[in-house]
Amino acid sequence: MPDGDDGALLLKSLDRVARDMVRRRDHHDLEETVSAIVQSAVRTVPGADVGGLTVTQNSRVSSRHPTGDELHGLDELQSRLGEGPCITAAENPPEDGLVYAPDLASDECTRRWPRFAPEAVERGFRSLLSTQLATRDGLYAALNLYSHRPDAFDESARMLAGLFGLQAAVLLYGAHNASHLHTALETRDLIGQAKGILQERFDVDEDRAFAMLARSSQDTNMKLVAVARWLVENRGATRAAGLG
Repeated sequence: MPDGDDGALLLKSLDRVARDMVRRRDHHDLEETVSAIVQSAVRTVPGADVGGLTVTQNSRVSSRHPTGDELHGLDELQSRLGEGPCITAAENPPEDGLVYAPDLASDECTRRWPRFAPEAVERGFRSLLSTQLATRDGLYAALNLYSHRPDAFDESARMLAGLFGLQAAVLLYGAHNASHLHTALETRDLIGQAKGILQERFDVDEDRAFAMLARSSQDTNMKLVAVARWLVENRGATRAAGLG
């Protein structure tokens, strides 16, 4: 584990990279950096054997950037059972945002997650630390670190995990925005192309072409972008039929 000065430098570096990625809105690079942060957390936080992110919606859990194949099974188990530390951390965390299960074999953990805890122990895991990340649009996320030993994460390890969680949260927010920006640009381009097809065919202005798309959307009960996509993708067929 790095000492105080080294740890501060590490976190400053992560913060600088994260914010630069968000400014550039490079979705691919953002995801790669999120993955790198998860791997760094596993290497740096004392006691961690494997780790990953979980994204939760309506108690359904999906894995992202796991450092071990066995995590897919554990995350799927929590999704199927609708209980577990990752779901608790993401959807109903304590005030500090950290959910720590010191020993999944303990009576306390078994009472809290009666179906998940015994199954996790059977699969070889005894400690689990989950840190809530930023939430948005009904999605919840957590950074999760697992250990094969009980009582694996002391106070300093939990604090360090929380700092890594802050960096991951910044990047997830940036990745979310970058993805939505990309989708918005694609939608705008599709609608622009579709309007151009209608303007050329029917000799109408841009506003009238958009009104035609909107009316078609209402008549067919299709989203406007779906109508535009169909028109662009089938331009040859519509031209042959006298529509484009």
